[in-house]
Amino acid sequence: MIRFLLFTVLLLSPRVDAASPGRPNILFLFADDYCFEALHALGDRVVETPNLDRLVARGTTFTHAYNMGSWSPAVCIASRTMLLTGRSVWQAQAAHRALDTERTAGRLWPQLLAGVGYRTYMTGKWHLPIDAAQTFDQTSHVRPGMPKDTPEGYSRPVDGQPDPWNPADPKFGGYWEGGKHWSEITAEDTLAFLHDARGRTEPFFIYCAFNAPHDPRQAPQTYLDRYPLERIPVPVNALAEYPHAEAMGAGRTLRDERLAPYPRTDRSIKTQRREYYALITHLDAQIGRVLQALEANGQADNTWIFFTADHGLAVGQHGLMGKQNMYEHSLRVPFIVVGPGVNPDRKIATPIYLQDVMATTLELAGVAKPRQVYFHSVLPLLRDPRQPGAYPEIYGAYLDRQRAIVQGGFKLILYPQGRVARLFHLSEDPHEMKDLALDPTHAPMLRRLFSRLIDQQRQLNDALDLTSLYPELAPTAPATAGGSSPKPRA
Repeated sequence: MIRFLLFTVLLLSPRVDAASPGRPNILFLFADDYCFEALHALGDRVVETPNLDRLVARGTTFTHAYNMGSWSPAVCIASRTMLLTGRSVWQAQAAHRALDTERTAGRLWPQLLAGVGYRTYMTGKWHLPIDAAQTFDQTSHVRPGMPKDTPEGYSRPVDGQPDPWNPADPKFGGYWEGGKHWSEITAEDTLAFLHDARGRTEPFFIYCAFNAPHDPRQAPQTYLDRYPLERIPVPVNALAEYPHAEAMGAGRTLRDERLAPYPRTDRSIKTQRREYYALITHLDAQIGRVLQALEANGQADNTWIFFTADHGLAVGQHGLMGKQNMYEHSLRVPFIVVGPGVNPDRKIATPIYLQDVMATTLELAGVAKPRQVYFHSVLPLLRDPRQPGAYPEIYGAYLDRQRAIVQGGFKLILYPQGRVARLFHLSEDPHEMKDLALDPTHAPMLRRLFSRLIDQQRQLNDALDLTSLYPELAPTAPATAGGSSPKPRA
């Protein structure tokens, strides 16, 4: 029945012949909770990522890849729905409620590639309300949103008290459920598929989705030993507690924020980051195994490799632990592309969305981009990084609690429930530590970004009425005698 439906969709959709030459393999390596800067080659001199560093050297890195936001505290659900459907955040929310209809219609990413002859495979984290086995040709070890957690993994460590949690102890389950670390199983599943693919003629699409480095951040002891606490720096933008956490919907009751105790201390931040780094380095080793097998099997020359993540993570920055915020550490992810003709060791700062990977692979496969796909291929930027990108500004959203717009080196963040506005000059203040929202000299920028945000809301079907909540920033609001506008509370 599934094959019949796919055949029907293909008859009605633009396609290329499945036997046409030159269609490449696609290996999509997907992480969870992976901050854009948490690679040694991209600036974090503490974390050890030798295999990902080699990918950076072999290919092109988009240094400003963003997630558009979320309608759910589980940001990965929204991110992955956008990825699978190609729809922008609020359109994806509607599609998520009817995702099985999308699947039945054959509109999901792997189905579009299967329709032009790809053999599609998925292993690892799924976290979507449809059956992965009915979406891909083959699946293995389809995982939930996160490994099982335990009470001992929360509100720790507390200064002056022993830490009840041991991330290397299998008794806590989580990544250790089943007897072998989940990252290792995901890698081994991918190795088995690659081995089987050697004798086949059709191209493959691998959706290799690691749960790491999502909490519970468990790694073998040998990896933890690489990161003694004295080696872990406290981020320069660390805070004991974020002052607007409750207004923005990331307060003390949010699951992610309960991982560390309040107030955040140097010890708790260092411990969380130590475990984050250990899990990343263990993940890097598994990615290395996959890349080595690709080379050994002779498949590398005709394979495009993409590495990215569904969103970033704070891990102590700004007093936050999770990703439910509009700061760069949580919106941005690594985005590395390796493939035939891709320039090695190149960095492109043009902003993109991580979900552009879907449209990129469709172009590689010769599939005309369907009407419902909002995101854009990055192939034009790979050919000529000097050209303007597809997005004049980057939009960000979280529930009805947060909105953001990034343009021209500035970022405006709004917390509507508290009528809070924050303005940062990212080019000069990359750690977002100096709020300019109350500076009269930046009032024109504040209003200009607000106007751009309203435009983006219209384009993206965002129903939150910011104009009523921030009338003083609306384009029709009168300026004060000094030429600046009244400000919302910062």
